[in-house]
Amino acid sequence: MDIWAVANQKGGVGKTTTVVACAGLLAEAGKRVLVVDLDPQGSLTAYFRLESSRLRLSTYELFRPAGVPGRAEMLAMCHPVSSGEITLFPATSSLATVERRFRSDDGVGLRLARALESIDGDFDHVLIDTPPVLGVLMINALAAAGMLLLPVQTDYLAIKGLERMAQTLQMVVRARGRELRYCVIPTMYEQGSESSAQGLRTLMRSFADQVGGTVVPLDGTFRDASARGITPSRFAPQSKGVRAYRALLRGMGIFDADARRRIPAAG
Repeated sequence: MDIWAVANQKGGVGKTTTVVACAGLLAEAGKRVLVVDLDPQGSLTAYFRLESSRLRLSTYELFRPAGVPGRAEMLAMCHPVSSGEITLFPATSSLATVERRFRSDDGVGLRLARALESIDGDFDHVLIDTPPVLGVLMINALAAAGMLLLPVQTDYLAIKGLERMAQTLQMVVRARGRELRYCVIPTMYEQGSESSAQGLRTLMRSFADQVGGTVVPLDGTFRDASARGITPSRFAPQSKGVRAYRALLRGMGIFDADARRRIPAAG
């Protein structure tokens, strides 16, 4: 089971969009996909039209003193979404209290990793949406993940935020005792904008080894798909934004092992 965290300490850079877009493409390629909402704002949960105020169980349960949930408990807390193609482990606003209530508990940074171990055979890919704050929730995501996707808007402030995130990664790597692979994804690139072009050049210069060959353009498809609560690839499979995320996954070598085929190219 591949576990990817999607994180950045700056908000508004496309984290939830990246989770939803990648999850949709993976599901269409036949993968069993779990998306995990670790953000108290619950953007991922809201995207798929679950009302957090009505949820009795959520990712908050991971941090209760009762202990890490087992397989049956984990699966019971998850919800099929996107016509059953994707499974969501939702968030509620209770997550906002985790830092204050549980940060001194033993092993609090490993709760998600241990819980995901119990459902290792149930999913092929897990994508974790994180809050834009370094704390217990982000640390849980980074501790659980084998790969970090770092969406970064191609502007000056977002790139400065990436520099702070790189410092966070160094700290996490020391704590984990093993490397954490990561991929920088330039997002919201505006064709013809000198600011976007300059931002992309800065990213390529400062993070040359981590920036893949994919740049995600500014695309209204993402907003329109969100308004309907469906994945971008289902809403507009040939849109420029979806093609960019499809190229990202192909570049990462993601393929359908059963059919022995890669995610199909656009066109």
